[in-house]
Amino acid sequence: MLALDNWVWWAVGIAVGVPLLLVVLTELVNSLSRKGNPAAGPLRLLRNWIVPVGALLALLIFAFQTDIDNPWPRVVATIFGFLLILLVLSAFNVALFANAQSGSWRERIPTIFVEIVRLLLVVVGLAFLFQWVWGADVGGLIATLGVTSIVIGLALQNAVGGVISGLLLLFEQPFKIGDWLEVGNVRGRVIEVNWRAVHIDTGAGIQIIPNSSLSGASFTNLSQPAGPKHVTTDVKFTTDDPPHEVIALLIEVADSLPMRVPEERATVDYAGSASYSVTLPIASPALEQQALSLYLAWLWYASRRRGLALDGDSTDPIAEPDQLERALEVVGSTLHLGEAERELVLSTAHLERYGTGEIVIPAGVVPDEIRFVVHGVARLAAEAAGGRIEFATVEPGDYIGQTALTREKTLATAVAADVLTLLVVPLATVDELVRKRPRLAAEIGASIELKRKMASEALAEDGIVRGTLDSL
Repeated sequence: MLALDNWVWWAVGIAVGVPLLLVVLTELVNSLSRKGNPAAGPLRLLRNWIVPVGALLALLIFAFQTDIDNPWPRVVATIFGFLLILLVLSAFNVALFANAQSGSWRERIPTIFVEIVRLLLVVVGLAFLFQWVWGADVGGLIATLGVTSIVIGLALQNAVGGVISGLLLLFEQPFKIGDWLEVGNVRGRVIEVNWRAVHIDTGAGIQIIPNSSLSGASFTNLSQPAGPKHVTTDVKFTTDDPPHEVIALLIEVADSLPMRVPEERATVDYAGSASYSVTLPIASPALEQQALSLYLAWLWYASRRRGLALDGDSTDPIAEPDQLERALEVVGSTLHLGEAERELVLSTAHLERYGTGEIVIPAGVVPDEIRFVVHGVARLAAEAAGGRIEFATVEPGDYIGQTALTREKTLATAVAADVLTLLVVPLATVDELVRKRPRLAAEIGASIELKRKMASEALAEDGIVRGTLDSL
């Protein structure tokens, strides 16, 4: 009668308790899932598998009072124990890693480490489970696996060493995808990191460096620490060039580079004997070669405009007298030159050249010269909060900096679209030409108004576009 009472109570408890527990777990899982809480995973495992299997095990042992030596209770107990192991591991994974803060050791630990430890714990848990449920002797099996692992490790020590090195690199994270590394004579951007090797894009191909070599070598992470990167180049002028003038020119050209960090300025060290070392602050190591190439190209043009001899060579073909004569053939009709006016321009004007991308005249300055395009094209751009907005081009025969005539600030920034040759006419000469040719003053005034209108329309259109984008 007592055994019958136990059977009844177990049956009633399971029949009532299990559905009630499943309802509670279902509500919890749904609530956590809506909130995106990772704890919903372990609870879902508990609801879908562990509670039903546990109920079945309780029915077999306590309600049906099945003999414990019967295979079926052991099979169910094995499954139940395995599910409990998975539940414990899942709960630990959620507690330790699911909500890890950015930058913490839990966030930085490679996933492969977690998976290996999880696998080892599952194997150990299953060993003890089989020993407890089936009475199996797992000691010999564990010893055999240990010896086998040692033999395999010795046979594959080089390969395993590379994997371990890769895991250590992944754990330590001295660099990440996208960082620039310098390893010996290899320099480039990291595009892949795996167990065996690091892949670096050098620009000339993909360099694959084994982790075992990288972990035992000294390398430089050019992307760390965060902030401006500095690249240095050496230049040489002649000893006749005043050092302070050269230094001012070197810094001026460096400050105009588009890849320069806005808050930083270039530095120049004078080493004597007309040798200078220039350090450029740039935003990324990826821009190093581009910045150096553009800087040296612009410096060549700027030094000749200043009459300084970069690399000891001050010869400039456009300084030859016949070049000025040819320039007047291009711009003569724009200036309405007569013979007297032509001689005046020849005696006072000169030619200048600008490299592609150089700023000819910035916005907001009062020029004291008017520049006429002889060869090449310049672009006019209005300065806006989001950057420059191009609205017009200046082609051969047209002029730049015409607000010099009205003593007003320039309306736009003039940038060389390609290699640009300009005839530079001093303001005094322009005033004399205007006095003799009033028509020239009217044309320059009309040009100023046209450019002002085009700049205003470009800024207004940009404002409309930005307002539309902001409202989307």
